[in-house]
Amino acid sequence: MQRVKHLLAQQPSYLIWIGVMALLVVLTLFAPLLPLHPNVVDVANMSQGPTLQHWFGTDDLGRDYLARVVYGGRISLMVGFLSMAVSVILGTLVGTIAGYYGGWIDVVLMRLLDVFSAIPWLVLVVVLSAMLRPGLTTIIVIISIFSWMSIARLVRAEVVTVKERDFVVYAQFVGEKSLSILWHHLIPMVAPIIVAAAGTNIANAIMTESALSFLGMGVQDPTASWGSLLNAAQSRLQDAPYMAIIPGVFIMLTVLAFNKLGNLLRDALSPEEYDG
Repeated sequence: MQRVKHLLAQQPSYLIWIGVMALLVVLTLFAPLLPLHPNVVDVANMSQGPTLQHWFGTDDLGRDYLARVVYGGRISLMVGFLSMAVSVILGTLVGTIAGYYGGWIDVVLMRLLDVFSAIPWLVLVVVLSAMLRPGLTTIIVIISIFSWMSIARLVRAEVVTVKERDFVVYAQFVGEKSLSILWHHLIPMVAPIIVAAAGTNIANAIMTESALSFLGMGVQDPTASWGSLLNAAQSRLQDAPYMAIIPGVFIMLTVLAFNKLGNLLRDALSPEEYDG
C-alpha cells in the first residue's frame, strides 16, 4: 500500500482511471436500483433520438438505450470478472505445479501451454462459439480456456525462484507436505503477481466478449452487452451513429481503466520502480 500511495502521488493520472473504473463498476452493479428497464418495448417510440425521457434515445423496438448500455455493462463486466477468476485459478494451478515439481511434470505442462499458445485462438474461439450454443456461459468458458497461459508462465517463473528460498527448503526438510507448502508458502508469495496480471486479464476478456458479441456469436438478444449493442447498431450507422459510439466509448474506458490498474499494481510490485 505504501508503494501504491507513492506512485499515486507521483502520477495522479492513476487516480482518474481508478475513479473511472469505480464509477463504471458502481453504475452497473447498482443498475437494478435505477429506474431503467432495458427490455421494455415501446412501439410508439421506436428509433427515437436522445430526449429528456430517453437520454441515449431508443432502439428499433423502442427500448431505452441508456438502460441497455448500463445493463450491457453488467454483462460485459461479469464476463470479464468470471473469465478472469477461472483463468487465474487454472493458470495459478498449472504454473505452481510446474514450477514446484519440475522434471517431467514441468516439461509436460509447459509443452501443453505451448500448444495452447500456438493455436490462433481468435479463429478457434469463433469456431467454438459457432459450434456451441451461443450464450453467457459459453462465452465465459471459451474465454477462460484461452486466457490462462500468460498467468501460468508468470506464476511458474516466480515459483521456480521462490522454491529455492530458505523457508521453503526448511519446510521440505522438516517433512511438511507438498500441498501445504504450495498453499501456505508459494501461492502467497506469487499472489502479488497474480493480482497485477488480473487487471489486464479482465480487460482482454471484455475485449474478446465484445468482439464475439459484435460478430453475433456471444450474448444474444434480448440480453444486452456492449458488444451486442455494437452489433445491433450496424443497421443505424447512417442515421444514429451515436448508438455505436456510446458502447464503444464505454468499452474503451473500461479497458483503459483496467489496464491502468494493472500497470499501477505492476509498478507498485517492482522494487526498482518504487526505489526510483
